[in-house]
Amino acid sequence: MTEGPGPDTPEERPPQDAPDQPQAEAPQAEAPDEAGERASGAGGEGQPGLRASIEAILLVVDEPVAEITLAQLLERPRGEVAATLRELAAEYTEQGRGFDLREVAGGWRFYTRDVCAPVVERFVTDGQQARLTQAALETLAVVAYRQPVSRARVSAVRGVNSDGVMRTLTLRGLIENAGQEPETGAHLYRTTGYFLERLGLRDLGELPELAPFLPDDLPEDIVEET
Repeated sequence: MTEGPGPDTPEERPPQDAPDQPQAEAPQAEAPDEAGERASGAGGEGQPGLRASIEAILLVVDEPVAEITLAQLLERPRGEVAATLRELAAEYTEQGRGFDLREVAGGWRFYTRDVCAPVVERFVTDGQQARLTQAALETLAVVAYRQPVSRARVSAVRGVNSDGVMRTLTLRGLIENAGQEPETGAHLYRTTGYFLERLGLRDLGELPELAPFLPDDLPEDIVEET
């Protein structure tokens, strides 16, 4: 015979449900795209981020740009701009890019990396395959047939200012300085040995006769001098 609970023994009751307690919501993980945009300083919808804006500006400058100038232009704190510039410079170096970002003369600017100098030099002086423009060909022809000749005389023959084209031909190594004109002190120019090499000539005496290629309406004084 089983004895029931004694008078002093509390009767066991099923546990009652605890009152509902408000549960704290779990923090939502930040979307990867949003985190990436925040880390890279991306702007709002349709707007470039800080890094992209800095890169775009530095690609078109002709001289170093100061941090304060970039900060004012982009409307961002100078410290943030300075930190981003240093991050970009370190990133380009780490990735071994062909260019680097340097702080020089109180500002920042892109430069080709030192180890790439031989390749760049070959492209500029010997490896460049770009054809000369019509203006460059005309200017080179005037120098070749009238050398030594001043910039002013070249411009007079062509009828337009040729200073920019003369600088280009000098950088290409096709013409060089040949002293100064005694009467005026103007710099004179002549073709180089590289010019002969590119045209396959042994000397200037192998240049073709110019007269058959001259237009009929050329001024008489130029025809006589030629």
